[in-house]
Amino acid sequence: MAKPVSIQVWNPSGKYRVISTKPMPGTRWIRLLTDQDCRVEICTEKKTILSVEDILALLGDKCDGVIGQLTEDWGEVLFSALRRAGGTAFSNMAVGYNNVDVNAAAKYGVAVGNTPGVLTETTAELAASLSLAASRRIVEADQFMRAGLYDGWLPHLFVGNLLKGQTVGVIGAGRIGSAYARMMIEGFKMNLIYYDLYQATRLEKFVTAYGQFLKASGEQPVTWKRAATMEDVLREADVISLHPVLDKTTYHLINKDRLSIMKKDAILVNCSRGPVIDEAALVEHLKVNPMFRVGLDVFEDEPHMKPGLAEMKNAIVVPHIASASKWTREGMATLAALNVLGKIKGYPVWSDPNRIEVFLDENSPPPAACPSIVNAKQLGLPSSKL
Repeated sequence: MAKPVSIQVWNPSGKYRVISTKPMPGTRWIRLLTDQDCRVEICTEKKTILSVEDILALLGDKCDGVIGQLTEDWGEVLFSALRRAGGTAFSNMAVGYNNVDVNAAAKYGVAVGNTPGVLTETTAELAASLSLAASRRIVEADQFMRAGLYDGWLPHLFVGNLLKGQTVGVIGAGRIGSAYARMMIEGFKMNLIYYDLYQATRLEKFVTAYGQFLKASGEQPVTWKRAATMEDVLREADVISLHPVLDKTTYHLINKDRLSIMKKDAILVNCSRGPVIDEAALVEHLKVNPMFRVGLDVFEDEPHMKPGLAEMKNAIVVPHIASASKWTREGMATLAALNVLGKIKGYPVWSDPNRIEVFLDENSPPPAACPSIVNAKQLGLPSSKL
């Protein structure tokens, strides 16, 4: 069985043993646990991704709770081992939990936490950054300069796309998708077309009000349209950002056929989940359509890219950094720790996991509640009345 190279221990005499499979940003999350009589063990092994065997070695014979990462395979093997060690709490340091078999966790009575509500603006900001970088070909131009190839201004040098007055398309207008749409509309006065199974009423009201403001100021008003089909968004939008959940219905949502109906100079951005795009089909599309550009934060076979993608000059690729702002990552660590602590202490589950600001206030103690437990109903956990 594999053994971690090293472990950092906080509060060695603590009553409850909580493991973090990775060092996490900030120290507040550690303090919140140690102040409540937890011994915190942080795996400091240099491996980027821990195997199931590595985590089994970490769990040992006694473990009350674990904070894990979205790259780890949390299924039957690990949840049964955690339960045998006396544990009842696991939290991903992520809003998503595609790496977690929630039914297996419920089978062994383990609560599964996640960290929603703290990633919205940060993720939307990266999607907006990729949209702007792709439209103005910033990464290509940067590489050109660093290579010493610039010898003077030319009329055709790195001509890109103007965003003002164009149409931004959003597929999945939930919290992040709506925040992204607002950034693009406010920042560049873009018109909106979106597709979602549910009507984004608040987003629609915002665009309507902003359009009225612009008109009253003597400017061209922005508009919005809720598309009847996703294909309508792909055909009409100049910039398209993907924000769906990943499930059987959204796997390879963007495939060869759907890429073919997009504008030849469209921009496609993905900060959601890698398998939403058929990456091999995307590479072929980029080869044939040099003015089509993409900005990708996630990949189908992460951490690997499909062959050919790295060579595409019309692709901007970044290593899954959508949530990588200091405030957000420290907040995620805090929420994950409080999910585990809350279950250990028998606290109820916070009634609205999307309104978690009170847990992030460093100047006051957090509520006696678990911020977000995705299988709370399966386990019959009580809801907080706070």
